[in-house]
Amino acid sequence: MNQYETGFIIAPNLSEEETTRLIDQMAEVVSAKKGQMIKQDLWGKRRLAYPIKHFQEGFYVFFTYEGTPAVPAELERKFKQTDAILRFMTIKKDPRGMVKNKKKEKAVESAPAAEAETPAEVQGESQTPMDEEVK
Repeated sequence: MNQYETGFIIAPNLSEEETTRLIDQMAEVVSAKKGQMIKQDLWGKRRLAYPIKHFQEGFYVFFTYEGTPAVPAELERKFKQTDAILRFMTIKKDPRGMVKNKKKEKAVESAPAAEAETPAEVQGESQTPMDEEVK
């Protein structure tokens, strides 16, 4: 299964209940298409970089999920049918990048904490031969 991230902006003129209901409907699309929601990130109302449909701000929402290509296709189809969605964008996460990030996280967790200063650095002495040659 592929991992995707979909961001969308909801019109600010909806009530909190309507906004919550719309977000829940979009999240149900992921499970209906046999996808798995990993993370749901609600940023809230933010100012837009430029006016969209005469709105100066919008409610930002980000979904991170795993699934087949049918999941983002269905989400985007729903977005196009909904007037309250101002903008949306889906990206496919690179599986190679996810593996590299996991390796880095494991390396950081297993690495011992480095000492802040060595005794030679405290006294102002040089640690490398190249520094001595430059003097």
